[in-house]
Amino acid sequence: MECRVSTIAWGSWLLILGGVAYLLQQNRTCAQYGRYSPARSRCCPARPGWFLQEVPALLVPLLLLLLDSGTGTGTGRMLLLITFMLHYFYRSLIYSCLTRGQPIPLKIIFFSFIFCSLNGFLQGHNLLHCARFENTWLSHARITAGSLLFFVGLTINIHSDHILRTLRKPGELVYSIPHGGMFEFVSGANFLGEITEWCGYAVAVWSLPAFAFAFFTVCSIGPRAYHHHRDYQQRFQDYPRSRKALIPFIF
Repeated sequence: MECRVSTIAWGSWLLILGGVAYLLQQNRTCAQYGRYSPARSRCCPARPGWFLQEVPALLVPLLLLLLDSGTGTGTGRMLLLITFMLHYFYRSLIYSCLTRGQPIPLKIIFFSFIFCSLNGFLQGHNLLHCARFENTWLSHARITAGSLLFFVGLTINIHSDHILRTLRKPGELVYSIPHGGMFEFVSGANFLGEITEWCGYAVAVWSLPAFAFAFFTVCSIGPRAYHHHRDYQQRFQDYPRSRKALIPFIF
């Protein structure tokens, strides 16, 4: 399959514009899921909801890989695509089975499904048919540094999810102050981990679709970390004053 340059470019700019729009919306109101869900919204239980909304980003690249004729299956590109899919393997097949979160509004699941389908195609098609990596020390260093950053972020993300999950017993909906790991420094440790992942991925891949995805991630869950930070401060009088929202010691 040939690289669909115009499709990838338009899709990437759609992510960038969508990220800006989402950021502006969250400056006015919190994204309405989790603790901010409207009381009367139609919802799906958390476990199937997380699976349904995240799994397209795993299945779409996998399908593209299976349909690939072999022209785009260089080792470097293959490993970077597997790196992308690894996050969504965890999110859709592991996290979704373990989560004790609140039901997810159907509207959120629908839009997340569309986003993950589009992004799965963008990243998969770009890596299999469009990306080109020069055999230079600078390219090797960038891919190594980006991949290392990705796995640091993935570790933070998984560990932070574990901390949040153990704050509740099955069936509980109460909120507690998280402690341990990066939660000692920021309120949105799980969001910090995911942003770190995709920034590392963007550095490694070094393409418009990868940077567009990283930018969208910052715009979509960065404000949510701030909203969580403010919510914790309002809920708990003894909330640690030194803890920041998203970036340790800074913000």
